[in-house]
Amino acid sequence: MATKTENNNVKQLPVAEPPRMVLDEAAIDAARRSLDQGAVTPNYGPWRKDIIKLLNDSLATELVCVLRYKRHHFTAQGLASPKIAEEFLVHANEESGHADRLAQRIVQLGGEPDFSPDSLSKRSHAEYDDSADLKAMIKANLIAERVAIESYSQIIAMIGDKDSTTRRLLEDILGDEQEHADELKDWLAD
Repeated sequence: MATKTENNNVKQLPVAEPPRMVLDEAAIDAARRSLDQGAVTPNYGPWRKDIIKLLNDSLATELVCVLRYKRHHFTAQGLASPKIAEEFLVHANEESGHADRLAQRIVQLGGEPDFSPDSLSKRSHAEYDDSADLKAMIKANLIAERVAIESYSQIIAMIGDKDSTTRRLLEDILGDEQEHADELKDWLAD
């Protein structure tokens, strides 16, 4: 921004230099110590425990989804049921893979994955379903996938650049959940 002087000359105000991109040497020195923390460095700051909680709740969601899909796989009845039942099993196995990846990340962050059966349904974002009707099964699974999509989207936004490794993991899982939802929507339309 310039200002006019008495003789109509333009006087330039000093321009502030943009902040420099430099590494935090104190954090690097801290990373050289506390080797028992593995991949957890000072960069995780105060969010590590919150991220572990979010991941444990997501783990519960995935495990409940495995159980729901497995039940539906074994109990699906009707003309279209053999094909859809097999897909329910595929989804169950993919959800189980998500659960494994979440548990592994929790451990990497210095936490403990919570597989407690007593609290799974309380911590899960999605609900268990014991429908007997094939269309109701598909609808329940679509609802659960949409809940997972919304939950993961919110968690990804919250994590932002606080933990890029966890964010990328959740983005990958989110992609799978979106594919599941699209597939279920198509089945519901048939």
